[in-house]
Amino acid sequence: MNRRELLRSIALITGATVVGGEFLLSGCKNPAAGTLHFSPAMISLLNEVAETILPATDTPGAKAAEVGAFMKIMVTDCYTKEQQDVFIKGIADLDMKAQAATKQTFLESTPDQRHTLLTSLEKEAKTYNESREDKKAPVHYYTLMKQLTLWGFFTSKTGMTETLRHLPVPGRFDGNAPYTKGEKAWAE
Repeated sequence: MNRRELLRSIALITGATVVGGEFLLSGCKNPAAGTLHFSPAMISLLNEVAETILPATDTPGAKAAEVGAFMKIMVTDCYTKEQQDVFIKGIADLDMKAQAATKQTFLESTPDQRHTLLTSLEKEAKTYNESREDKKAPVHYYTLMKQLTLWGFFTSKTGMTETLRHLPVPGRFDGNAPYTKGEKAWAE
C-alpha cells in the first residue's frame, strides 16, 4: 500500500479528508513546525483516546503502537497553525467533556465511560464537519484524533506485523492467489 492509497482509505473510514495529508506527500515541510509543545500528560491522554478507538484484543491496541507520540509528531510537523490550535484546544475540550459527563478526567474514566464519550464526540464531529460553511476551515478535533489514530496504528510496526497480515518485502505478486471465504485480512 502506498501513501496515497493509505490516505484515501483513512479518509473513507473517517468520512473526511486526511488532515495533514498534503504535507505527508510533500515531505512535511511545514513553516509552523516546532512551535508546539506536548507534555507527557497530553501524550498519555492521546494514547488512551487511541486505545479506546483501537483497543487491544487478541492483537495489540493503539497504545502498544505508541500512537500518542505519532500524533505529537504529525501535529507538530505537518499541521498548519490553525489545525494545531484546533487539536490542542480539542485535547482540553475532550477532558472537560469527560469531567462534565463523569465528574472525572478522561484518564480516570472507565473504559465504558470513555467509549460513550468518544461515541458522542463522533456524532458531534460528523454534524460539525458536514455543517462547516468554509470547507477549508479545520475539521472537528475528534476527526483529527481518529484519523491520526488509524494512520499511526496501521503504519506502525505493531499494526503492520501483529495486526495486519504481514508479508515481508520483497515478496512476489500473485494475481491469482486462492481466496478462502472468511479469510482475515490481519495476522492470526
